[in-house]
Amino acid sequence: MLHCFGGGILSCVLLAEPPLRFLANNTNVLLASSIWYIIFFCPHDLVSQGYSFLPVQLLAAGMKEVTRTWKIVGGVTHANSYYKNGWIVMIAIGWARGAGGSIITNFEQLVKGGWKPQADEWLKMSYPAKVTLLGSIIFTFQHTEHLAIPKHNLVFLYTMFLVGTKIITMITGTAAVPFAPFEDTLRWILFGWQQQFPSYEKKSEIKSSSRGSGSSTSKSIAGTSDKVKKKHTKKTE
Repeated sequence: MLHCFGGGILSCVLLAEPPLRFLANNTNVLLASSIWYIIFFCPHDLVSQGYSFLPVQLLAAGMKEVTRTWKIVGGVTHANSYYKNGWIVMIAIGWARGAGGSIITNFEQLVKGGWKPQADEWLKMSYPAKVTLLGSIIFTFQHTEHLAIPKHNLVFLYTMFLVGTKIITMITGTAAVPFAPFEDTLRWILFGWQQQFPSYEKKSEIKSSSRGSGSSTSKSIAGTSDKVKKKHTKKTE
């Protein structure tokens, strides 16, 4: 249930609503329970074996991304009913409703004692969390009429983007993120100037060390030449 309704639970907690509010929707609870039952208790694991085929996985992934879009839209609309034109709240609730399952799962791992910093969703965001945050921002701007585009057109374009990127990554078997070039550019703009000072210090250290080594070699050469001259004078005497 945490995987299925984690976003709803987190959004309810943020809005000071009952966390078990999702139990009021009997249809969703029965659907999630039936899917869980047929996956783990189906005779001869027929459902698990059927899900191993790539077309079935693509169909399930597409349906999941469509559901993610409606979760984001529902979260933004629900937050606007409490906080009129509250951008931060609308973005946070839309993000929590669409990608809150992974955060709730991390909390579950923390309670069980199996939490690891490498797998934390806040420290290292996954692609679904990033694309859900982007969608929450876009739908918030559209809801507050700062983005001049009809809602149904925006829902269609965003859903096609989610489904297309998900299918491409599953078919190609790569974990390439479309936001990687933008993230690298933004990171260099915001934090790249901090890397100039250590590099400059390293260059100065290298120059000083090279100068020190050069002076030491020159001193050693001068010392050897003086010794040779003294020996030559002794031989002549």
